[in-house]
Amino acid sequence: MTRMILLGLALAASAASAQAPRTSANYDFVYTYPSQAARIAPLKAWLDADKAKLRAKVAGEAAAFRRETQRDGSPFRKYDASKEWQVVADTPRFLSLSVATYDYSGGAHGYGASGGLLWDKRAAKRIEPKAVFVSVAGLDAALRKPWCDWLKRERVNRLGSASGTDDIFGQCPRVKELAVLLGSSSGKGFDRIGLIADQYVAGSYAEGPYEVTLPVTPAVLRAVKPEYRAAFVVR
Repeated sequence: MTRMILLGLALAASAASAQAPRTSANYDFVYTYPSQAARIAPLKAWLDADKAKLRAKVAGEAAAFRRETQRDGSPFRKYDASKEWQVVADTPRFLSLSVATYDYSGGAHGYGASGGLLWDKRAAKRIEPKAVFVSVAGLDAALRKPWCDWLKRERVNRLGSASGTDDIFGQCPRVKELAVLLGSSSGKGFDRIGLIADQYVAGSYAEGPYEVTLPVTPAVLRAVKPEYRAAFVVR
C-alpha cells in the first residue's frame, strides 16, 4: 500500500532503490527506500537490517496464523506488509525521510502508520525529527493554534462537523501523538513542518489520516535546540 506523505512536501526525485516485492503463500512484503538513502553506507545498512527484521517478523506471524487456521478450520487470509521511505528534504546537513507502513494480519482491514527520520550528515547518525526540538511540549505550543485551526476546518470539509464522528475523536491531538516531518522548499534549510495524525489519532479508521504542512515561524524556531537552529529558515 503506497501513500504519498504530504503531497508537495516529499521530493519527486526520490526514486526508490530497486527492491522487488517478496511474496509467498503466507504473505506479501514490500520494503523500499530512496536512492539518496542508499548512497549513505551506514544508513543503508540500518535500513537493510530493519527490512530483514521486519520481514522475518511478518513471515513468522503469518506462518503461525496459518497453523492456527489449520487447527481450528477457520479461513486463512494472506498477510500483507509494507514499509516505504521517501525523501522529504535533502539539505546540506540533513537528509529528511518520511516512512509509511501498512500491515494487514487477517482482520477486517489493515492499518497504516507514519513516521520520519533525519540523517545528520555532519554527525553521521540517525535522529528522530522531534529530537531536534528543546521539548515536544515546546513544539506543540508553537504549532498548536495553526494545527488545531486547520484540523477543525478539515473535519468540517470531510464530515460536515468540527467535532468528528465520535466523542473519542472530538479533541485536537497533541504533537506527541503525531508524526513530524521536516521539509524544505529550497533545499537549503528546513522551512516547513509536516504533521500527520494517523487513523484513530484524530479520527476514525474511515476518516483516514489527517496531514498538513505548516511553515517554520519564529515561534517554531525558538523551540529548536540551539545546535540545530542554523538548519532552519523562518518563512
